[in-house]
Amino acid sequence: MPPASTRVPKQERSRATQARLLEATVECLVHHGWSGTTTTVVAARAGVSRGAQLHHYPTRTALVTAAVAHLAERRATELRAEAEALPAGPSRLDRVVDLLAAAFTGPLFVAALELWVAARTDGELRAALLPLETRVGREMHRLAVELLGVDERQPGVREAVQASLDLLRGLGVANLLNDDSARRAALLHAWKRQFSNLLTPADDPPGNGRH
Repeated sequence: MPPASTRVPKQERSRATQARLLEATVECLVHHGWSGTTTTVVAARAGVSRGAQLHHYPTRTALVTAAVAHLAERRATELRAEAEALPAGPSRLDRVVDLLAAAFTGPLFVAALELWVAARTDGELRAALLPLETRVGREMHRLAVELLGVDERQPGVREAVQASLDLLRGLGVANLLNDDSARRAALLHAWKRQFSNLLTPADDPPGNGRH
């Protein structure tokens, strides 16, 4: 067995290769769509050999699902870091909703949407994507609850959080084909007021700093 001093650099090189492939995959999905995201194109964009790509991700389905999972985890970490700088008090809910809304307009959302559409008619991709999307959706819901600082044991809170995520997802889709920022801003402004009311128990009046 080779000494640890030679194994570690090899492991690091392997992780670096995987990271380049995953980042390149998301970039290809965003810029070229599902049909243009071939393993050959991804390997070239990542600057790695075709053999190295096949070693880590032997199929296109394995590559794209791993890429979405990788970016989802990274984005969740970034959201938590961004949320640490948010103030406590009544304005926190508005800022958290803005952070979550941004998650449904970035590269991860565009890449995931490409896969959702392709999976409708691709059985192999659908079978791989469904459990991933279930996990990502569950983790996004948990993250939203964490950032909002709400208690899902309160009646209606879980449904309100999920409704907010569904709304933000829909607004993200509407924003793909043209600049929908004005209507989006108006809808978000109205929803934040409704959302705050839904998350605030009747015996917990607005403005007490709970959110």
